[in-house]
Amino acid sequence: MASIEKDKLVTHFNPSARVRAMFFALALCSAVGCNKANSGSATASPKACEDYATRMCKEAGEESATCASIKTTTELMPPTACAAALTDIGSAIKKLGEKNKKCNELVTKLCTDLGQATESCKMVSTQTKAFPPERCEMMLSKYPEVLADLQRQEARNQPLDAEKIAKISKGDVPAFGPSDAKVTIVEFSDFECPFCSRAAEAAHAIKEKYSDKVRFVFRQFPLPFHPNAHVAAEASLAAHEQGKFWEFHDKLFANQKALDRASLEKYAKEIGLDMAKFKQALDQKTYAAQVDAELKLGEEVAVDGTPTMFLNGARVANPTDVAAISAQIDQTLAGSGT
Repeated sequence: MASIEKDKLVTHFNPSARVRAMFFALALCSAVGCNKANSGSATASPKACEDYATRMCKEAGEESATCASIKTTTELMPPTACAAALTDIGSAIKKLGEKNKKCNELVTKLCTDLGQATESCKMVSTQTKAFPPERCEMMLSKYPEVLADLQRQEARNQPLDAEKIAKISKGDVPAFGPSDAKVTIVEFSDFECPFCSRAAEAAHAIKEKYSDKVRFVFRQFPLPFHPNAHVAAEASLAAHEQGKFWEFHDKLFANQKALDRASLEKYAKEIGLDMAKFKQALDQKTYAAQVDAELKLGEEVAVDGTPTMFLNGARVANPTDVAAISAQIDQTLAGSGT
């Protein structure tokens, strides 16, 4: 079952929705009276329809399909009809509550089982407002799978414990910044991943801004569907052995579409590596086992895509957004009194 977090599509109305809304408006007019003779139009507020839509959408959820339908409908209604509907809005709200009963039941059950304070509870409370009742009913029928999926997601988003933080941040791995920094960022990356090139730019920005306050560790996580990512990772570690990882790192991300063996040798030569040692490392696959070990390490901390960053063990929400990462760094430094 796909996680709710990944399934954020809100149901939108197709072009016929406006036609359906028109018929709904006509039906409502029949019930409450829309003609000037019966309605006392002189006393109807011009904002009556806006007020009705606002109050109903507050109950239905601003992002819900029901709210969209109400807004479309009230655009077609005269203020007198909306004023009449406002006089009995309690009845409409009651019916709306009955309609949303399944979605409310779903939220209550999930938040009870996940915990009211969890991010997953907050997320489902928000997202289900956009669901049609049928979807909530379907999710209730598969509740064990839905709950298990969200529990996995919640566990994935929990900060790593001290043992795992040490495991991913220690060792002879490419890094910059002081070893005793109050903030340690660990990135799992893939040289063929286009989003990772943006994370690489973020890493450079972090180095410039926090060079003496943040330690940044680079971990290999070549994805299996990137044909040259594994050998590129091996080559970067061969460059690291010669003290030129970051120069090689920059070359690879600047040339992501050319990471074949010949290109790797070309970049190694350009940054002045000992070519005999470099070629030997690739021929003998000297660093293949280390790359595989880092892949396994990433899997242990629930890395399922690249780039993935951890800041003092907490997963970074957007590892390509320098501003967001900086805010998280600043918050952590402030908390440590730095």
